[in-house]
Amino acid sequence: MAKICVVGAGSWGMAVAWLLDGKGHDVRMWAREPEIADAINNTGRNPVYLPKVKFSDRISASSDMNSVLKGAEAVVMVTPSIGVRAIAEEMAGTLAKDIPIIILSKGLEAGTHLLMTDILEEVLGNPERIAALSGPNHAEEVSKAVPSATVVAANNEEIANYFQELFSTPFFRVYTNSDLIGVELCGAGKNIIAIACGMCDGLGLGDNAKASLMTRGLAELVRLGEAIGADTDTFRGLAGMGDLIVTCTSKHSRNRSLGEGIARGDTLEGYQKRTRMVVEGAVACNSIYELAKSRGIEVPITQLIYEILYEDLSLEQGMSRLMGRPLCSE
Repeated sequence: MAKICVVGAGSWGMAVAWLLDGKGHDVRMWAREPEIADAINNTGRNPVYLPKVKFSDRISASSDMNSVLKGAEAVVMVTPSIGVRAIAEEMAGTLAKDIPIIILSKGLEAGTHLLMTDILEEVLGNPERIAALSGPNHAEEVSKAVPSATVVAANNEEIANYFQELFSTPFFRVYTNSDLIGVELCGAGKNIIAIACGMCDGLGLGDNAKASLMTRGLAELVRLGEAIGADTDTFRGLAGMGDLIVTCTSKHSRNRSLGEGIARGDTLEGYQKRTRMVVEGAVACNSIYELAKSRGIEVPITQLIYEILYEDLSLEQGMSRLMGRPLCSE
């Protein structure tokens, strides 16, 4: 069994640690808050994120990065996208150059528009050992052994196969994909569309409107993906359509839930303070909108969410503008 370091103790980090723990691996977790690390060590549970999930006695946790990385045979990063660079920099002094790393965070870095794996390559070096995992995988269901499927993407086939084997279980089916750009863009972009679908739910607009948003949202991502070198087939797979469907429709989706809340009068700041969770779609819409503008790519739904969240555009104005766009072919 391998010694695995899971960096991040939020909901998805807890679910992944539980999955690996269940396979008998020696799992060590890094938690930002010392009190969460202490609770995991003392009770086998996280009191804040997925508190009903119980670990075996093998698992341990610490808020000291050096101690959890020491002796690790692989690293699983599961932190909010906005903190990936800082955490990678904290890891850099301890992590050996040949240790495999897989990142489950979904987003693009503000300002640079870098993918998460690009940040790891820039900070930690050796891109051949870096992979990304993405798919329709809500932590709440994975942690209950509900049948799920996902995708591991890497430029190095050997690394993709390594993580495919590491994560695969009878209830968690893992596919590989060589299109790292497409898999990561899908993971970041679908969260934005889910916010729009949540707004649709909050306004009571029905299934037709939501299906239209999902379909045209995917078209936006495909256009942008083609422009930055992604394989369009990826957008029809688990990381694309699969993750889009679950994030836009599930009760577990914080992105969809945020949109629903805003339609009913909530704010982004209020929602994140209340839930103690980062809404990745709210972060990603900044970077993806900027990236699309720099490439001359139309992303009307992404632009709409950006203006509603950050420029005080009303939902009514946004809906009217979206429906009033010039007629065209699909």
